[in-house]
Amino acid sequence: MSFELIAASAAITLALVFYTVGVFSERRSSSLKLSHVIMFWCGLVFDTTGTTIMTNIAQTSGATGFGIHAISGLLAIILMLVHAIWATATYIRRNERAEKTFHKFSTLVWLLWLIPYIIGMLVGIPMIHLQTVCAVGTATLVVAAFAFFLLRRGAAKHSDK
Repeated sequence: MSFELIAASAAITLALVFYTVGVFSERRSSSLKLSHVIMFWCGLVFDTTGTTIMTNIAQTSGATGFGIHAISGLLAIILMLVHAIWATATYIRRNERAEKTFHKFSTLVWLLWLIPYIIGMLVGIPMIHLQTVCAVGTATLVVAAFAFFLLRRGAAKHSDK
């Protein structure tokens, strides 16, 4: 495995860690804190870094085209950027109503970001190496299961109040 591939995989995995910790600690605390905003920005930086390295690897290996993984990855980075900017603005404004809306958006962005992450794993790990169509379907099913679990937990949490 090349150094570039290790660096890209590590960066994208760090993005997963920062983003997941940021989103779920924000969900748990029900308030947006500076530490959450910092984690969102760190997730964006690491994801962008890893994606840039992966793009360079693909270009130097002669890969052509702009497949579903690349498109979904680019959309995920754009969503993460919007999310980080919105988190920063919401944190600075300290508007309670905006924070409630932000909490829902935060989970949605995390779920959507997870799709290209899982696709990349399923296509890129040699022992798994699914075809793109199968990887997209599998990633979508995994994220749908996460969404179902999170929505169910959220509904149960609100019915207890």
